[in-house]
Amino acid sequence: MVVSALPKPLVLCADDYAQHAGVTQAVLALAAQGRLSATSAMVLSPRWRADAAPLRELRERIDVGLHLDFTSDFAIAAGHGVPLGAAMRRALLGGFDPDAARTAIERQLDGFEAAWGAPPDHVDGHQHVQQFAGIRQPLVQLLARRYGTRAPWLRVSRAPVGQRTLKSRVIAGLGATALETIAASAHLPCAPALSGIYDFTGGEAAYAQHMAHWLAASPAGTVLMCHPGGAPAAGDAPDPIATARQWEWAHLAGPAFAAECATAGVERVRGRALYPARF
Repeated sequence: MVVSALPKPLVLCADDYAQHAGVTQAVLALAAQGRLSATSAMVLSPRWRADAAPLRELRERIDVGLHLDFTSDFAIAAGHGVPLGAAMRRALLGGFDPDAARTAIERQLDGFEAAWGAPPDHVDGHQHVQQFAGIRQPLVQLLARRYGTRAPWLRVSRAPVGQRTLKSRVIAGLGATALETIAASAHLPCAPALSGIYDFTGGEAAYAQHMAHWLAASPAGTVLMCHPGGAPAAGDAPDPIATARQWEWAHLAGPAFAAECATAGVERVRGRALYPARF
């Protein structure tokens, strides 16, 4: 085994915290194990307020951010959400109404802070909505106004060169460059690239191969997203990627993942150490 001589900092971020008990359990376990350096919370979930409490024990070990939500069942129940397909069409055909989006974003920032007791370390988006037209503009404005020089870092959902697939190109085409441009004009820090994009098929062995490639091929400073979780409980809403969550958790918790990180020379770090404010 050849091990890289120089450490390469990456942010390993588990999305969807508090979506259901299985996700919360997996994220807490992996963070306690030292396998994660960030997580993003779905604050519209009725679990968020209670699930924020055990996460506080890991406050100095990982970044905790807002997983901005306009497309989940939680967002639809809250009155501002639409299914992903409709959201993508809206983003492409003129965009979301900025005033309505601003209200929904403020409500989620307020909900995050009420349970967490502090601003988010970062903001990204469930199904990458943070960069959709009509959402990205009020989001940047709100973050700059609310937090100033202590603004959270933003995820830009653009895959690194060498990892670009049809799915990743569609995601980036919905506003990665536009978000990066307006964030720069507002002096907000951004993560430059996003890895971990795949179709949630193939099983644990295929996921291990993906992960080894992502770790080796991602430039320093990349966010590598993951979606670990246990099975949803009987009363939880359906989770279309529940099976993939379980094999992701198994791999991330195991010795093969630690070996992959060592081989690639990857150091898992918090994003706030990598993406300083630009003031």
